[in-house]
Amino acid sequence: MDKPLVKMMDPTLAEMGNHLSDAMKILESGKLESEQGKERRKLSWKDIPGPLQGDGQDVVSILQLVQNLMHGDDDKQGQRRMQYVAEQGHMALLGHSLAAYISVLERERLRKLTTRILSDTTLWLCRLFRYENGSAYYHEDDCEGLVNVCRLVINTHYEDYATEGFTMLSSKHPVIYQSAACRPGLGQHLCCQLGLPLSCLCIVPCNTMFGSLHQMDVALLDKLIRDDRESGKVPLLLIANAGTPGAGHTDKLSRLKELCVQYNMWLHVEGVNLATLALGQVSSAVTPATKCDSMTLTPGPWLGLPAVPAVTLYRHEDPALSLAAGLTSSQPVEKLRALPLWLSLQYLGHDGIVQRIKHASQLSQQLLEHLKTLASIKTSVGELVFIHLAVCLLEDTKLSFSASSGGSVEGYFAGDVLDALNRWLGEQLAQQVPLSGVDVVELEDEGTCVRFSPLMTAAALGTQENDVAALVEKLGEMIPVLSCTLRFRQDFKDEVLQQASLSYIEDLSWPGLGGVRYEPRTTDLDEDKRQHSVEKINGDLLKKLMELDTDLYFSGGPEFCEEKNGIFIGMATEDLDVAELVETIVSIGRDIEESGKLFENMTEVVRRGIQEAELQLQKANEEKLIEEGVFRQIPLVGSVLNWLSPVQASVKGRTFNLAEGCLDSTEPVYSVKAQMNKEASLDSPKSITKRFPGQKLFRRQGAGSDSVSDTSSVNQLEESFREMAHVQASDAEEAEVPQEHHVHIVEETALSDQRVPEGQETESVDTLR
Repeated sequence: MDKPLVKMMDPTLAEMGNHLSDAMKILESGKLESEQGKERRKLSWKDIPGPLQGDGQDVVSILQLVQNLMHGDDDKQGQRRMQYVAEQGHMALLGHSLAAYISVLERERLRKLTTRILSDTTLWLCRLFRYENGSAYYHEDDCEGLVNVCRLVINTHYEDYATEGFTMLSSKHPVIYQSAACRPGLGQHLCCQLGLPLSCLCIVPCNTMFGSLHQMDVALLDKLIRDDRESGKVPLLLIANAGTPGAGHTDKLSRLKELCVQYNMWLHVEGVNLATLALGQVSSAVTPATKCDSMTLTPGPWLGLPAVPAVTLYRHEDPALSLAAGLTSSQPVEKLRALPLWLSLQYLGHDGIVQRIKHASQLSQQLLEHLKTLASIKTSVGELVFIHLAVCLLEDTKLSFSASSGGSVEGYFAGDVLDALNRWLGEQLAQQVPLSGVDVVELEDEGTCVRFSPLMTAAALGTQENDVAALVEKLGEMIPVLSCTLRFRQDFKDEVLQQASLSYIEDLSWPGLGGVRYEPRTTDLDEDKRQHSVEKINGDLLKKLMELDTDLYFSGGPEFCEEKNGIFIGMATEDLDVAELVETIVSIGRDIEESGKLFENMTEVVRRGIQEAELQLQKANEEKLIEEGVFRQIPLVGSVLNWLSPVQASVKGRTFNLAEGCLDSTEPVYSVKAQMNKEASLDSPKSITKRFPGQKLFRRQGAGSDSVSDTSSVNQLEESFREMAHVQASDAEEAEVPQEHHVHIVEETALSDQRVPEGQETESVDTLR
């Protein structure tokens, strides 16, 4: 049956479909160039803009160039987070190619074809979303439909607006009302496009005492409209939400419609919950949207269709005013905007469209049911079908924490700290469960929250029930880590403030225990030298801490942190020993500071040591001369005398102590007991307590298996942080040389630079050993 259809198809259309299929296979295959191909491409400078090649290129070469530009230097397919383009997505992409091909038809045939496409698509959408007797305007920008609707309403209220223009508006100012929970910048964009002053925009607050905090205050809106009418203004249009952008709440559409009818206003509704109108059972809060004057739909993200236009459905009886407002066009080519949507809707069918929206509904309900079993979770629920999830730590959990400083724990842990932890939580969830589609949003009342909106992401990412289960599992692992970090944050601050050599860095935007800086005890340096010393010591300290066998994450701080030269500690677990952590930081910092002082004074120490060695060598030579006599110093006579009567001279060994800057006797060095004590003193810092085999640093002894499992989850959460921290530490720090190695180098330098009297080479070496 397929072969006759292929023969009957226009050859150009068949070729177009084949070319699109081949192109999508190449771009989606994920097969990048080989290493030789990359080197050849680098040498050919194809990525640098330049003149066109005279002989042109074939299709495969051009698509390969597009693929290289799309993926850049990524060598791993897992690093690319691209939208999942299913078969219906291919139909949408084919629609753009067909629109270009159809536009070359003769005018009459083009008019008939575009009229059919436009009427079919409008009819299907009106029936799907229960919007009877509506017209449709297809537009690329989400706000463009609302702008043209406003032009239509202005032309309706001001009969002479087409001829008089803005002078008609100056006598009676129009007023556009919108909720405070609408998209940011929407009202300003409308005024800019319509040429209206911002005084024509009225922001209606949400309920502050009664009802939802995200719904428009209807009583206050009624008062604002009456006041504007009494002052001679014209209430023009009201923008309501059926699913706020942040949390998915729906305004009281039925009461808002009554107000609009009472004051002869236009009601426009937008929001994600309008998709529920396609289901068999619609929420009573969303159902009144079918009676509004206009609504804006975004079927692209709802159905996983790339590059399809948004649709504004509206009702108006005068086609001339619609044409003047730009909602309709006499140009057939502009009507081809609906072609990608026309193809995709036919491919999916009514059942396929409803199934995708229903699937998103089930994902939301599944997550909501699982969240009821987790503690310290607060959900901000819009419609029961589609939930924009706001995950944040409950304020009640703050009340159980102890404040040893006597301050308000609730005040300390409120606001920025919780926002930072929730931001970290959202970033970790998005990274570890990318198919869930969660993102981080800023809500006016709740603050930073994690949003789960499957209707906007599930179709594009291919989210399934197992992805939601993985999301809940990760949440169960991270919530205890967040709670422990909050509990230990104040304890860490108190421990740091008790140390004279440490200063606490107060950064509420850091998601972890907090920040600390080691302060050198030297006060005789000027400000520049002291700043350099602080930078060097804390840089070396950060490197030492990162090399320790621990699950804690150490970093140089946030990217835009105002405090410099700090060490920031990440998330904590239940078995963390805060006192041991701070004591270890102090101990390592003190060792680095003392080692740094030794290196700074190295030149002066060596110079003084060499001078003292020269004086002692000269004195030893004089004593030898007195003891042996003058004759033994004559080369030939001295050899005969030494052979006949050898002299038993005592050799006094010397060692050069860099720490003290003086020469000492070598007698203690050859003492076995002293040597063993010296080796014992070079062990690890005293603050690092004895641990059981396999036990990490900074863990309290006797920790149970639960703590170990929690720590293992932290390892998985913070692997990406550790890689980034090692890169920052390697770039910002100088390589350290062990202290013993420096000692040997200086000893060898002192030996080579000493001026030894002739004939006393052997003795001089012995004296400096």
